[in-house]
Amino acid sequence: MLALSVLALCAPAGYAQSGKWTLEECIRHAVEHNITVKQLELRRKNSEIDLNTARSSRLPDLNSSIGQNWNFGRTQIQSGLYENRNQSNTNFSISSSIPLFTGFRIPNEIERTELDLQAAVQNLEKAKDDLALNIASLFLQVLFNRELLKITADQLSFSRYQVERTADLIRYEKAPAAQLNDIEAQAANDEVALVQAENNLKLALLDLRQSLELEQAEDFDVSIPEFDNVLEGYSAGLDTPQTVFDNAVQTRPAVREQELRVKSAEKTLKIAQSGYYPSLNMSMGYGTNYFFLYSRSFTNRGLSDQLKNNGSEYIGLSLNIPVFNRYSVRNQVKSARLNIENQRLVLENTRKTLFKEIQTASQNAVAAMEKYRASGKAVKAASESFNSTSVKYENGKAGVFEFNEAKTRLLKCQSEELQAKYEYVFRTKILEFYNGKEMKL
Repeated sequence: MLALSVLALCAPAGYAQSGKWTLEECIRHAVEHNITVKQLELRRKNSEIDLNTARSSRLPDLNSSIGQNWNFGRTQIQSGLYENRNQSNTNFSISSSIPLFTGFRIPNEIERTELDLQAAVQNLEKAKDDLALNIASLFLQVLFNRELLKITADQLSFSRYQVERTADLIRYEKAPAAQLNDIEAQAANDEVALVQAENNLKLALLDLRQSLELEQAEDFDVSIPEFDNVLEGYSAGLDTPQTVFDNAVQTRPAVREQELRVKSAEKTLKIAQSGYYPSLNMSMGYGTNYFFLYSRSFTNRGLSDQLKNNGSEYIGLSLNIPVFNRYSVRNQVKSARLNIENQRLVLENTRKTLFKEIQTASQNAVAAMEKYRASGKAVKAASESFNSTSVKYENGKAGVFEFNEAKTRLLKCQSEELQAKYEYVFRTKILEFYNGKEMKL
């Protein structure tokens, strides 16, 4: 019990202790460990820093300085004459300035950085959504390969049974001896197919594991959900493309991000237009100095006395009125207007692309549903044909070629049904995802 407790505590976060991962656990782990998502999270934090910088631009600044000068040689004195002097001068000052009016540049910069931060958040959410779709696709591919492996294994078991059954038929002279070689050859082919199916499953698990950034997880496996009555259970998500699009426009981060980019571009225009306005700043400061003359005939006053007596304060206002700036402001405004038009085109293109994706997903879902229904009928017919051929084969009324052909046809129909089933599940999940629902099975 103690050892099990230690193993449980040491298990990686988000990893199912039984080794079986659900789709929700896979998506959550991928989002937490994906490098692209982490990079976009850093960009979001950097946008927060930019916002803090913009907000702080309203505050007064505060600067201090200390200067030390030494003068040697001839120096003009108070009487206007020159004489040789060695002297030093130490300056101390502190100053501050406050922007009183900047042509509305600062408030527009703050609003723009707020919009950029919101856009960065939406960009991060978009990356998470794309990752969730990719993980769902890989997860369903694992489920498909696992079921296909089971079908292939069943086919091999049946082929081995038929080898034994054919040997019995030959023993009782109900089948020619050549049939045993043919059916053994078919069993060998089924063994090859089983090895290939096992490898496909391992590759699918490896792809999913790598997408989860799991380097050391040899026992990694997925939890198999229950798919009861797939057609009825998932057909509820098949809304019309227009209905799905109306919902997606309100919820999809890709659209919301571009809307925020348009608003940010509009704020950039206002920032550029602030260059037409005058700006008003207030400044204030305090300074003092200490003078020392290297001469025996001159008595220097003390440091504290000089710092006290030489101090001076100032406060002032400065108004900067733009008259001619070589068309730089005008060109910045023109460039900002063009950027707005470009961002609006990007937004329009994003919406059109989203609608096309939804149309395609909807059509693919409908096609997958019809294919799944048709493949179910094909499996039923192929199964009946195979059962009938098997009975004939065991009674010596059908040859190996006819038997193998019926068996191959059944396997092909079963594989196509599986493929249609998981494709239909995935396509309906995409539509539900566009509708703002969580990706889960």
